[in-house]
Amino acid sequence: MKATHSSVKDHHRIRWLLIIWSITLLINCYNSYSQEVISVDKWMDYIEEIAEESEENPESIEKLYNDLSYLSENPLNLNRITAEQLKQIPFLSDIQILNILDYLKKQGEFVSIYELKNIRFLDVETIELILPFIYVGEIDKTRPFTIKNLLKFGTNEFLLRYDRCLNEKKGYKELPDSILQQYPNRKYVGEPFYTSLRYSYSFDNRLQVGVVAEKDAGEAFWNSYNKGYDFYSVHALLKDLGTIRTLAIGDYKISFGQGLVISNDFTPSRSSILSQAERRNNGFRRHYSTNENDFFRGVASTLSVGKFDVSAFYSNRKADATADEYTISSFKTDGLHRTEGDLEKKRNIRIETIGGNIRYVSPRFLIGVTALTYSFGGLSVEPELKPYNIFYFRGKRNTNIGMDYTWRHRQLVFFGETALSENSALATLNAFQWSASSGLKAIILHRHYDRKYQAFCGNAFSQNSTVQNEDGLYISMQWAPFAYWRFSGYADFFRFPWIKYGIDAPSSGQEYMIQTDFNRIRNTTISARYRFRQREKNVTGENEVMILPADQHRVRLQITHKPSGIMIFRTSIEGNIYDDNKSSSNRGWVISQSIGWKKTNSPVQADMYAAYFHTDDYNSRVYSNEKNMLYSFYIPSFYGEGIRLSTVLRYNFTKKLYVSVKAAWAHYYDREIISSGLEEIEGRDKIDLYAQLRWKF
Repeated sequence: MKATHSSVKDHHRIRWLLIIWSITLLINCYNSYSQEVISVDKWMDYIEEIAEESEENPESIEKLYNDLSYLSENPLNLNRITAEQLKQIPFLSDIQILNILDYLKKQGEFVSIYELKNIRFLDVETIELILPFIYVGEIDKTRPFTIKNLLKFGTNEFLLRYDRCLNEKKGYKELPDSILQQYPNRKYVGEPFYTSLRYSYSFDNRLQVGVVAEKDAGEAFWNSYNKGYDFYSVHALLKDLGTIRTLAIGDYKISFGQGLVISNDFTPSRSSILSQAERRNNGFRRHYSTNENDFFRGVASTLSVGKFDVSAFYSNRKADATADEYTISSFKTDGLHRTEGDLEKKRNIRIETIGGNIRYVSPRFLIGVTALTYSFGGLSVEPELKPYNIFYFRGKRNTNIGMDYTWRHRQLVFFGETALSENSALATLNAFQWSASSGLKAIILHRHYDRKYQAFCGNAFSQNSTVQNEDGLYISMQWAPFAYWRFSGYADFFRFPWIKYGIDAPSSGQEYMIQTDFNRIRNTTISARYRFRQREKNVTGENEVMILPADQHRVRLQITHKPSGIMIFRTSIEGNIYDDNKSSSNRGWVISQSIGWKKTNSPVQADMYAAYFHTDDYNSRVYSNEKNMLYSFYIPSFYGEGIRLSTVLRYNFTKKLYVSVKAAWAHYYDREIISSGLEEIEGRDKIDLYAQLRWKF
């Protein structure tokens, strides 16, 4: 019977492999000569790339995904674009932004999007990345703020989303009252579905008003625990009202300098995009996401006086924490309130923040000073004392002050920030970036974050999830020596002078990446990438704990083919080798195929995805880069052996009203139970359904 069962399993595996490889073969056989161009949305590939590198801080990737999703749905008019708007696109460097604005000033309005190829320092790869976020249109006259104009020219967006796993998870199963009284955290308090609602109104990019509401799966929506959504957010943002550059009321985000003092933006990362090492968004922006932790609530404003921008803000919001009447032992940042234990920590403390920034801006030189102070509603932050957290912040109030600076000269840019916390500990980040007309770009970035530096609102370039206890040198380069080739790579050398969680001694590491992109073949782009990371970690031996380097090798080959104006094929093969230098290496690999179909004037749009994965364990896990709902960030990881299939269908009732549905199925060959804890599912299959309604009016 065992042999028969094994044969059946092998038969299923071979069948699914043949299906995937048949689809792959179809790519090479399909032939069409349509000249219509279809967007590949390469920025989504970039999101996948950095998601693999930011597992410790997924909220940071979600911020970027939300921002880029909104920008792709509301692209910018090149003929009236500003430097501030161009800085919202993370794939552009400062020199590229200056050249776009200089071209617009000298040549006048763009007639076609293809004029971008005439701009110095803009290569083909960069242009393809930014295409979803820009368009060429006529320049409308600035309309005054009147009731008539607000009603006539304002844009409304309504978005309703619903997700549900069709499998019953352990947290939703019925339990006897006697068990629940003794163990109340063994059951979720709410319903097994996720739902969110978003509404926004915008007028001429100068006024944005919006509401966000969300309930996570397992949180109470309509029962004895709660009535309505679990989280609400409201914002209003005004821009360019004379000397008032920005006025934010309600929920908003802040970013100044390189993030050593304060930033709610995406953390700059190590990637094939050179410009991602620099943070360029400064000031206040609306909070229009379902992130329940990383935002401010209150009022903020920036005034422009000549070449000076003066900003000030005040925030007072509730937050989740483990706290008693006098102290806070830990903060809860996942935003989940699914069990009795979660509800005890729900918004039971207050975080009050006040601060400001003064900035001098000129074409070549920029300097700014940021200062803020924050407290916790009279409570004292006192985490349980452990060797790794000796230098964590403790107390009722903390203050940070920092100075950021940027200097530009022709093809060279120098930028950085130096900051102090109230205990006089220092953090500094400094970098040189160079661009040559030959298609060569390079950056050298050094960072030193003292182990005693404490910045509750900090969020900067690092290997850690906090701006503390790290020294590093990052070197990155891009080179486009030929018309259809681009080479990119980086090296990051880092050390942690004090012990970290899970590492019982000061440690160090290194990370390398090399990537090649080739798009000479008609309608086909080929990308190959190799990444190596080495970090030291605790390894338990027979009689002792040793500190040994753990090596990880990742290889990916991806082929994107556009045989016609209505179809896109993407084939990916990825391998992962993890070696902790204690036993044999753990290996994993995945092959995936996606197909996108979108015909002009057709109300239907479809995206299909299929993957087969095989890994030895969790350390050799792989990722699924599949199409998702608008504003829905989800790149799951898989380990073990199995297949993943998903389909997204979108139907446009009108140009402004559409419905999207997604069905996803994962099947495992190597287990009878999926996940663990209250998320545990009995069986080998997991099925998820998603639905979204969007209406613009």
